[in-house]
Amino acid sequence: MNGSSTFNWNEGLEGPHFNIANINHTPIRVMAGPGTGKTFALMRRVARLLQQGIDPSRILVCTFTRTAARDLAKELAGLGIDGVESVKAGTLHSLCFSILSQNATFNYTGRSPRPLLDFELRFLLQDLENRVYGRYRNRVERLNAFNSAWARLQNEEPGWPNDAIDRSFHIDLIAWLKFHGCMLIGELIPETLRFLLNNPYSSLLYKYDHVLVDEYQDLNKAEQKLLDLLSNSRNLLIIGDEDQSIYSFKYAHPEGISTFNHTHPGTHDESLFDCRRCPKKIVSVANHLIANNTNRMRQVLNPYVSNAEGEIYITQWNDIQEEADGIASFITESINSSQVAPGRVLVLSPRRQIGYEIKNALTNSGVQSHSFFHEEALQGNPRIIEDSLMQQSFTLLNILVNQNDIVSLRCWCGFGNNSLCRPGWKQIRIKSETTGETPWNVLTRLSNEQDYLPYTSNIIERFNTLNEELNSLRRLRGRELLEALFPSPHDYEVLFRNIVSQIDNEDYDASELRDALRIGITQPELPTDVDYVRIMSLHKSKGLSADLVVVAGCVEGLIPFIKGSTVIERDRLLEEQRRLFYVSITRTRKILLLSSFSWIKRDVAHQIGTRISGGNRDYGRTISSRFLNELGLP
Repeated sequence: MNGSSTFNWNEGLEGPHFNIANINHTPIRVMAGPGTGKTFALMRRVARLLQQGIDPSRILVCTFTRTAARDLAKELAGLGIDGVESVKAGTLHSLCFSILSQNATFNYTGRSPRPLLDFELRFLLQDLENRVYGRYRNRVERLNAFNSAWARLQNEEPGWPNDAIDRSFHIDLIAWLKFHGCMLIGELIPETLRFLLNNPYSSLLYKYDHVLVDEYQDLNKAEQKLLDLLSNSRNLLIIGDEDQSIYSFKYAHPEGISTFNHTHPGTHDESLFDCRRCPKKIVSVANHLIANNTNRMRQVLNPYVSNAEGEIYITQWNDIQEEADGIASFITESINSSQVAPGRVLVLSPRRQIGYEIKNALTNSGVQSHSFFHEEALQGNPRIIEDSLMQQSFTLLNILVNQNDIVSLRCWCGFGNNSLCRPGWKQIRIKSETTGETPWNVLTRLSNEQDYLPYTSNIIERFNTLNEELNSLRRLRGRELLEALFPSPHDYEVLFRNIVSQIDNEDYDASELRDALRIGITQPELPTDVDYVRIMSLHKSKGLSADLVVVAGCVEGLIPFIKGSTVIERDRLLEEQRRLFYVSITRTRKILLLSSFSWIKRDVAHQIGTRISGGNRDYGRTISSRFLNELGLP
């Protein structure tokens, strides 16, 4: 909702392109392109329902991110309508957590709501290594399918897996999660769906008279099914755009919104395609780009008559460093000439290594910037020293708060080992499950040589180091504790400082620090009202806008990034990557800079996945993204 205009709910919903004021008891689909005011339309619908006397507590509005939920709550409060604060607005995951907690589902099922973080998934997947489950990548795909309730395709129904290998994986996965006392963040949706399907008399199925959903194209089949249940498939309004569907890795497909009318008979359709945000040139190149996707409804974004033409620059630099310096120079000049303010500049990069170089170059130019790649160190490459140190420090904090945090013990014991100490941890798990002892007690007995288990020598050494670290941290609080765990200077320091600054108590203890960091990292909010340049991934830019948008690293292998074992898989991913680029270029209100580089160090290319050819022993050549040729520019 960044940059939204003042809201006047008395305008109602009538208008030449949007007239659903009196439509009830039927599903409504609003197809809305980027910058066309879909959030404003959503707000108008809420206002009209309240004006009609609908009980605010019986209206549910679902957003895709916490940032959108926060902004939506602020906008709702600004309506000035009695009882508006009772409208339920938030993310689908937060709603599911609330449902499961209120109904004691965790206790009944023997599950713990302790979330499994991205970097911790590596240990789970290593422990589930099995010839039948395939290679690591195959296990990742099965895990994503599990989170979508095994509905990989839009035409599949969420539920128990049909494939025998999937069923075996499901059973082993649940056993691992139960033993380690945790659950997957994505698991909240299937668990809630299962609860509602198994409890058809639950009052939750009749709690809401109207359900409104933003960014519907980003929801997978399980999430869609859940919303159907909560709305009884009648008073359901969805808003989205198939051309902005960019989350296929969690099995969200554009068909979810494009075929909505087939699965919801009687659907009333509206469309919003007058782009108020983007300059006319941006609208033109966006239309040229997305027209290359064949599997779409072929709707066209319309330029807003009073908007400026806009500016588009396409540049290529010698290498990543030169690109970073060039981009920093362009931004600095734009700021100094008063064309843009720092807080209205958005730099998008397909890899954080490129983003970090741009941040450093901006710093050298005297321009303040913040990178929002920091949380990726908690899901990043453990072979990168900074990532590994951050992961270990966060794990140490978890154990400092709770020595029986079994997930953190598992991770600590495996850090620095190629096999992540899988054989040894398997022995500890068997011992714990057989005797009823906690893993901590098993490790203590092994450390004191009161017991012996094969393959555990490295684990015992790590456990002894753990106790030394804990002894040095137990007396620390507040900033002293933060500095001891995460010493400066590191790229993730700014992220942590921002998160910690929101803790009311400056003398916070380890538990308060852990909770703040866990929420801030797993459910990040991207600030919209800032006075610095924001640097982030293309995916994170969804929902944001800026006067100057820079897309760096526009080279093959990064933009687009394509993988897949079949032609069909690669074609689908190519179309999604094109949609991602479409989303990125339509963030701008004035100026767009598309940048690439022609040379890259071979080791860096291997690390970040850039395609190279020719060159010499140290450097390889890149080529600019094919998407640049699809923009329709002369």
